[in-house]
Amino acid sequence: MALNLIAKGPAMLLRSAQPQVANFVRLAKVELVPSADVGGMLKGVGNLTKDALTFKWAQASMKDVAVNTVVVVEIACWFFVGECVGKGSLVGYQV
Repeated sequence: MALNLIAKGPAMLLRSAQPQVANFVRLAKVELVPSADVGGMLKGVGNLTKDALTFKWAQASMKDVAVNTVVVVEIACWFFVGECVGKGSLVGYQV
C-alpha cells in the first residue's frame, strides 16, 4: 500500500498544483512582458546623461530645484521607512 502511494504521489501533486500553475502562467503572460515605453525610457536616460554632461542642471530655476529636492527627500524617506519595516524595529537588526 505504501509503495502504491509513493508511486502515485507525483501524479497527485501535479493534479493538485495544476490550477495554481495555470493561474501563474496566465498572469505571467500579462505582467512579465516588457513595457511598450522602453524606447521612451532609454531616450529619457540619454537626455538625462546629456544634460548632466553639459551642466544644463546648473541653469534650473529655483522652482525646479525645490521640486527635485522634495522628490529626492521623499524617496529617501520611503527607503528608510522600508528599512525600518524590514528590520522590525527602529534601531538595529535583531541577530
